[in-house]
Amino acid sequence: MIRRVAMLSVHTCPLAMLGGKETGGMNVYVRDLSRELGRREIAVDCFTRSQNPDIPRVKDSLGPNARVIHLPAGPERPYDKNRIVEHLPEFTDGVRDFARREGLRYDVIHSHYWLSGLAALDLRHAWGAPIVQMFHTLGHMKNSVAAGPEEWEAERRIEGEAEVMTFADRLVAATPLERAQMVWLYGADADKITVVPCGVDLGLFRPIPPAEAKRALGLPESRRIVLFVGRIEPLKGIDTLLRAMALVVPDFPHWQQDLSVIIIGGAPGAGADQSQAELARLQRLRVELGIEELVTFQGAKDQDSLVYYYSAAEMVVVPSRYESFGMVALEAMACGTPVIASKVGGLAFNVQDGRTGFLVPDRDPAALAERIRLLLSDPALRQQLGSEAVRWVSQYGWAPVADRILKVYESALPSRQQAAQASYR
Repeated sequence: MIRRVAMLSVHTCPLAMLGGKETGGMNVYVRDLSRELGRREIAVDCFTRSQNPDIPRVKDSLGPNARVIHLPAGPERPYDKNRIVEHLPEFTDGVRDFARREGLRYDVIHSHYWLSGLAALDLRHAWGAPIVQMFHTLGHMKNSVAAGPEEWEAERRIEGEAEVMTFADRLVAATPLERAQMVWLYGADADKITVVPCGVDLGLFRPIPPAEAKRALGLPESRRIVLFVGRIEPLKGIDTLLRAMALVVPDFPHWQQDLSVIIIGGAPGAGADQSQAELARLQRLRVELGIEELVTFQGAKDQDSLVYYYSAAEMVVVPSRYESFGMVALEAMACGTPVIASKVGGLAFNVQDGRTGFLVPDRDPAALAERIRLLLSDPALRQQLGSEAVRWVSQYGWAPVADRILKVYESALPSRQQAAQASYR
């Protein structure tokens, strides 16, 4: 019986503003899963590294039975995630001290990203609770699509991921492909990997009439929007979208009056310098392509705003080189907006080609432009794909996802109990 969960998200807080260098789908996952478990009267403590000494150490912002605990580990400011590994002992000491002061025992440790996995091992030694691990992205896969050494993940990350896969009691993969990648690239034990998709908040992300959404955003009702939502980094393929739009606009002579490309993403924090460098590169590119008036960069937005952007858009484009899952695609489809996505990673599973949107080869501006033209020119097709998207995404609500995660937790309990018994023989 699961009564209390220690949720570890060392390098990024589930309450952080989305769109920054280290904030995205993982933050949403940790936040919304914790909320869903809390609704079931399971106590969830989300432990994260403090990045601001002025923020309360304990915040109850996640709702009933769920809270976020900010613990000092290294400088209390945004910090290079590759250096956080040096401060993990301080972090785990803080977790143990917190649990001891409050007299708490946890039934399971759910760790997210490799840094949290390494922290979980120390806590398992202290508590005897099993470790359930999710990576959200894999360093080997990011390196396989990197354009150059400046985009490579640190070797310590690759080593850490392999180490965590060896000692974790259970591994959760978001798609069958991610499960296979763990086995192929890291030698993970396939028998302890369970595929559980990520979820989407269907209460928040729902269709809003486009005219209403545009009014809420202060946009003209006649404006047609091509939308991107995500971090500002090369991996997200925003340059492919810009090049595609340069191919699209000659077919729409009035594009300067009725067409916009809106880029949402980017926030201060760790890695902000890299994000600013990529933003500057993209801004130069739009000038070189002659579409400076078409493309606007609007920074990060909270999720309450995103639902209006998704609903106002003709389409959402996800041109990533790699996505382990692709939560933005789910959010957009839940709002009844068709998605054009690269046929990579989790996007190839979440977007049904020709049914809820379209899949195109990554880094192929011509193929992307063809699909953008089609959706801009065919309102009936947009409506058809959007309606089917809403039906398709209904299976990804957090309630069924939490059901499956709880089964993973429960399956991990006997293995830890047997290991504990064996250690006393």
